[in-house]
Amino acid sequence: MVNALSVDVEDYFQVAAFEDVVRREDWDRYEPRVERNTRQLLQLFQDYGVRGTFFTLGWVAERSPELVREIVDAGHELAAHGYDHRQVTVQTPAEFRHDVRRTKRILEDISGVAVLGYRAPSYSIVRSTLWALEVLAEEGYRYDTSIFPIHHDRYGIPDFPRFPWIVKGANGGSLHEFPPATVRLMGLNFPIGGGGYLRHFPLAFIRWGIRHLNRVERRSALLYVHPWEIDPEQPRQPVGWLTRVRHYGNLTRTRRRLARLLGEFRFVRVRELLGL
Repeated sequence: MVNALSVDVEDYFQVAAFEDVVRREDWDRYEPRVERNTRQLLQLFQDYGVRGTFFTLGWVAERSPELVREIVDAGHELAAHGYDHRQVTVQTPAEFRHDVRRTKRILEDISGVAVLGYRAPSYSIVRSTLWALEVLAEEGYRYDTSIFPIHHDRYGIPDFPRFPWIVKGANGGSLHEFPPATVRLMGLNFPIGGGGYLRHFPLAFIRWGIRHLNRVERRSALLYVHPWEIDPEQPRQPVGWLTRVRHYGNLTRTRRRLARLLGEFRFVRVRELLGL
């Protein structure tokens, strides 16, 4: 059983939880660390012979075009993460269409390859923004990985399917939806797909969850990580205690835990697993 591995290519100061203390117009004033951190992930993936999907911000691609080409040249899939990490929940349909069209064009112009996949910043395709799926299909995207079927204070649609499915649009378009990995226990979906869950949950639980999906449910798991999650030395921001715990907690564990998973399970690119 193969699984899908993904990276959200964004810098430490671009996360949605920092929006109250880090203004977008000031981003260029911050020390950029995304190139170094992403290259470390590229090396780690090479060490384990793994190919993944890199959901990349258009803002990052414009400033680091060589990094985009390195991702593609290494055999990984390039996909879109929006232009400047603006959540879908704060955009109108017209603004969202402009954002995903702009990002797709930037990534394709730099890389010379077709971009088929999209992941919304902070998994912000929620119940109130399901209209975004039809926009994505109309703009030439073939799949989306933005709906997290869990309860969370920032995102999630807990009663949505846990496994890949095809969404049919009112205008005749269709889109593959591939949710991040969860396991169902006591009537609830528990996230095991990576990110903060990889850092905060016991590694034994994450490993058990992936094995359960592969061996018992006979399903593939979609995992994700951010470049800043392997960077314990990143500059700290003046945020509240909950955000501090979520963002900075256990950053020293990420690389070691990710390497353990890469060595234990099989991973491929998202488009490859979906047969695209």
